[in-house]
Amino acid sequence: MTRREFITLLGGAAVAWPLAASAQQGERMPRIGVLTSYASDDPAEQTYILAFTQALAQSGWIDGRNARIDIRWGAGDPERIRRYAAELVALAPGVILAVASATTGPLLQATRTVPVVFVQVAEPVGAGFVESLARPGGNATGFMLFEYGIGAKWLELLKEIAPGVKHVAFLQTPAVAAGPGQFGAMQTLAPSLGVEVRPINVRGADDIEHAMTALARPANGGLIVPGAAAQRVPRDVIIKLAAQHRLPAVYSGRDFVTLGGLMSFGPDRVDQYRRAAAYVDRILKGEKPADLPVQAPTKYELVVNLKTAKALGLEVPPTLLARADKVIE
Repeated sequence: MTRREFITLLGGAAVAWPLAASAQQGERMPRIGVLTSYASDDPAEQTYILAFTQALAQSGWIDGRNARIDIRWGAGDPERIRRYAAELVALAPGVILAVASATTGPLLQATRTVPVVFVQVAEPVGAGFVESLARPGGNATGFMLFEYGIGAKWLELLKEIAPGVKHVAFLQTPAVAAGPGQFGAMQTLAPSLGVEVRPINVRGADDIEHAMTALARPANGGLIVPGAAAQRVPRDVIIKLAAQHRLPAVYSGRDFVTLGGLMSFGPDRVDQYRRAAAYVDRILKGEKPADLPVQAPTKYELVVNLKTAKALGLEVPPTLLARADKVIE
């Protein structure tokens, strides 16, 4: 999907109901803010935001007709995200969708009254966003992306598709609280797999390139790439570097694999954004975030790219293919 197509789809509702919008000109339509840590031209995030707005429309909230949706794209820039957080709060919206920990933190620093629904947050309790999963207790609630144990699953899958891997780098983002927990789960499993794991803090493309160059030197290197890395470095850049250094990698979402990554395991993000729209609907109708429990993912998917496996000289085990939800050939 191109950026123009996305904007056309997102703005279509406002064109489709000009009379209804005009009739409500004197009324204050509820505002729905969206603050994402991704760039406006990120194709995956465009798809997710579109799924969110479509789910809102199904609940009766249509941009330009009876609601106003204000979207801000942080593009991985902490200063820009803080500025946009303050800007959205100043608009006095009925609720704000926060994408990832990188935006949820600044929003909760900017307001403790405007309701916030987050998605793609790995550890909301550890990050201080909510008091507990069952009883959030403040003005925020939402949808967890991962539990710490998924780090061990990523490592297990990497070893299964590339049995020769001995040295593994985990590309973590310092601002994401879940990174150390996921890495800890990998460390616990690593000895039984005969693998050494180490974290690499990612602040930009140079960090990733240096890490991959170092991994490729002794051979038998591999990568585990969580979604937070794509907030700092575009997915296609990470995938290109992994291919260049011939490093097998496991990613956190199918977006990486459709662009040429080897394999991914993680929640269905489209489903998470749609469920977030249901929470936004309930809040706009009077419910409070403090009373809406934080929910864990309900749908996980395993995706394998056979073309990339062949390029890396890897033979995908039939048992792994049988478990895959999607195989890209």
